[in-house]
Amino acid sequence: MARLTGRIGDAPAILLHEEVLEPQFSHDVRHLLPHYLHIEKVLLVEYQRMGILTESETRVIARVLDGIEPGELTADPHENMSDLSFGIERLVSRANPAPAWHVDRSRNDAQACAQLMFGRERMLRIAGELLACAAAAHELAAGHTEAPMPGYTHLQAAQVITPGFYLSALVEHLLHSARRLLATYDHAGRSPLGSGAMAGQELPWDRDAMAGLLGFTGPVTHALASVASRAWLLELAGECATSATGLNRFVTDLMTWAGGRHGLVELPDELAGISSAMPQKKNYPIFERIRGKTAHLLSWYVDASAAQRGTPYSNTVEAAKEGGAQLVTATQSLESALRLLTLALRHMIFPAERGLAGCTGEFLGGFSLANRLTLEEGVPWRTAQVVAGRYITAAAAASEDGSAGHPGQSRNGSAGAGLLAAIAREHGHPLRDPGGLLADLYTPEAELRRKRSAGSTAPESVRRMLAGQERELAALEQEWTARRDVARSAPARVNELLGLGEGS
Repeated sequence: MARLTGRIGDAPAILLHEEVLEPQFSHDVRHLLPHYLHIEKVLLVEYQRMGILTESETRVIARVLDGIEPGELTADPHENMSDLSFGIERLVSRANPAPAWHVDRSRNDAQACAQLMFGRERMLRIAGELLACAAAAHELAAGHTEAPMPGYTHLQAAQVITPGFYLSALVEHLLHSARRLLATYDHAGRSPLGSGAMAGQELPWDRDAMAGLLGFTGPVTHALASVASRAWLLELAGECATSATGLNRFVTDLMTWAGGRHGLVELPDELAGISSAMPQKKNYPIFERIRGKTAHLLSWYVDASAAQRGTPYSNTVEAAKEGGAQLVTATQSLESALRLLTLALRHMIFPAERGLAGCTGEFLGGFSLANRLTLEEGVPWRTAQVVAGRYITAAAAASEDGSAGHPGQSRNGSAGAGLLAAIAREHGHPLRDPGGLLADLYTPEAELRRKRSAGSTAPESVRRMLAGQERELAALEQEWTARRDVARSAPARVNELLGLGEGS
């Protein structure tokens, strides 16, 4: 066994290697190696600045680090104790570096830093998918601001809306998620590097300079918090769970509306599935997949918080490694759900005739009728609600086909006015113009335009909201692009300082 410490003389047990150390090593090589190497190069810059290493010594080590490939790193209980930090150290040591290389160092702050850098990398990826999905929803909404469809409360048809109005709410949710994630990214913008094991380091490391070279805005101010806190992981998991929960609710609506009972949403055949036994069916399992993927995000937050709860406030394997075990799969699930939803939105169809039929087949003007009874006839609001409700119940029973419909829309239109007047008289409120109260009351297009408040389903209101969302989408894209550029440029800046060239 290569002696990495004087305290332990035996290599890790085979079972420990197979069950824990090798899987962790493979995970770290696959996902964290670029960040570990970036960190090692930044430390080299500092060693040279402090005079610990000469320029020539720094260049030798920098070239070795720059040439390390994933295939060179293998979990070996005897050579590197199946630990990536030790694996990198052993590869560099073969080049006989200066004795002072790695002096005043700890794995704790380097591991915390690499994990945080990877977490921020995943945030950048999620942000890209959120904004792409928002753009697709916005484009679809902009083309559907006029066509009526029923909106639902308590799973019952309630008021007239448009697909554009509904989809603009989805855009709002996605933009909200992107804004919140941006704050999480910025809050995770402090570097742990230079904190040592827990209490700081003995050499005068320039933590501000190191943070800048790593793409952070500065260092974590407290050494213990640097290596102990994994709050960024809980915040990321929480934001992802919140975003996914909202997405689940939107997709639940779309899945319901795509059912044969409604037929308000359609997808092309390439996004549909079949029933093996019922040839008449056209299924949309893509919606079920999205819903299923979003479920993983809630369980991720519980997993991450459970791994931290009850642990000491210091660097622990439980919080740092087991606590982050689901980071990759959970964030991949959210990215996948967003990509699938984006695909569906780009091909989604809202049949206008089905939406209109869904509105005219219901009595969706009851709220407007109650308003008119109060504002135009002076009927007290609660009484107006009773009169309108009784009228709708009676009108439905008296409709020509025996189901839905309003007498004011039929050949017997005068019966509607008479019925309303009779019900109002029973409640002590004779009406001056019952026919005027019912004029265009159940015309879906008119129902849309009656809404006058900001944020309503009125076509002009929706278009104003979409215009504002378009501006916010552009601003968020700019913000995220700026952060992505910083993250991408940081390794090149370090390579330039080390004389490694652009290709490194």
